Amino acid sequence: MSMTEQHTRAKGRSAEDRAVDYLIHQGFRIVSRNYQTRHGEIDCIAESPEGVLVFVEVKSSRGKAFGHPFFRVSRAKQRTIISMAKRYLADHRITNRPCRFDVVALVGESIDHLRNAFLA
Repeated sequence: MSMTEQHTRAKGRSAEDRAVDYLIHQGFRIVSRNYQTRHGEIDCIAESPEGVLVFVEVKSSRGKAFGHPFFRVSRAKQRTIISMAKRYLADHRITNRPCRFDVVALVGESIDHLRNAFLA
């Protein structure tokens, strides 16, 4: 792994750590981090204070010069996350439970949380 790849992974891990800390502070319970299959990854799976299972995508940037990080969750990325969520639910035999997809964006030092960012 190159130094650039290591640096990128470290930045991503740091952003995910900040997002998880934020979610915990908001009353969420972290169920899983970095759930992976050969088809992709979900950054974080959490349970909201209301009992909703939340699949969380984390995005970060130093600023908004190139737009808000929310807009970097493309339709293709949404489809991947939805597919991964279905796999997670099947693997854990979870049925008939409310779920949603959120995006947590870290822009500089601020954290923005978009609930119900997209629908399955």
